Amino acid sequence: MKIGAICSNNLPSVATIGFFDGVHRGHRHLIDQVCAEARKRGWASAVITFPVHPRKVIQPEFCPKLLTTYEEKVELLSATAVDYCLTLDFTPYLAALSAHDFMEVLKNRYNIRALLIGYDHRFGHNRSEGFEDYVAYGRELGMDVIPAGPCLREGERAVSSSAVRRLLEAGEVEQAASLLGYEYFLSGKVVEGHQVGRKLGFPTANLQVGDADKLVPADGVYAVRVEVQGTCYGGMLSIGYRPTLNNGTDRSIEVHIFHFNADIYHCPMRIFFVRRLRAELKFDSLEELTERLRQDKVEAEKVLNEYNR
Repeated sequence: MKIGAICSNNLPSVATIGFFDGVHRGHRHLIDQVCAEARKRGWASAVITFPVHPRKVIQPEFCPKLLTTYEEKVELLSATAVDYCLTLDFTPYLAALSAHDFMEVLKNRYNIRALLIGYDHRFGHNRSEGFEDYVAYGRELGMDVIPAGPCLREGERAVSSSAVRRLLEAGEVEQAASLLGYEYFLSGKVVEGHQVGRKLGFPTANLQVGDADKLVPADGVYAVRVEVQGTCYGGMLSIGYRPTLNNGTDRSIEVHIFHFNADIYHCPMRIFFVRRLRAELKFDSLEELTERLRQDKVEAEKVLNEYNR
């Protein structure tokens, strides 16, 4: 997949447009349709996306937490069969364009000759127009407007970014993974913590997430996979405010990596969520906390062993 502002040789292309937060199974279902249509026509395939969520421009107070950073989104899109990722800055000027004028930009600037539109996707100022309007504008501009196939569903639930966010906010990381098509992950670097875990026999690496807009799942203890220094390890992760230690309002993300002993301060790290083991609890003593951590480790190792079979 090539990333940029135009298709090489200005090839005509079949495209779809969206923010693609999480690049979940529903997004990939749509992208597969784009690629199939492009192959049929002998054109390039493209996704048009934005580096910043459009709501940050038009409704900053209602902008959701994100499933993927821009870099993570591009990484996931590159794993699809699409030829091009065309990045379009969402500016106040762009937000003010009518649907017709926006489609004209797509035709003239990107040589989009066919646009695949999802079942509920709307664009243009105030999003007041619908699919039939887009078809009429496309006919005028020389652009085919094609309806996407039915929205992908997982049982009774539509596969959507908002559904994934709700699951993660509830700690339901396994169900979120079934919608995403992969384990949800956090990326960042290892920073110094309070080093209390080391004294309890459970040394931890403290993750500082690289983007403040990235969604952190519900507080609690999780079985996780940890990617650091080019190797993947099992581990157990705690998210929360460490109430037993009277940590106050400082929310921390601490991972105890199994069978690992190395200095990784300031190293990049990625954590993949496998299963939530329990909610965050307050214990009456450090001894009680230590005993529960022993139990958590046994359970996490069991979960990961089952996962790896």
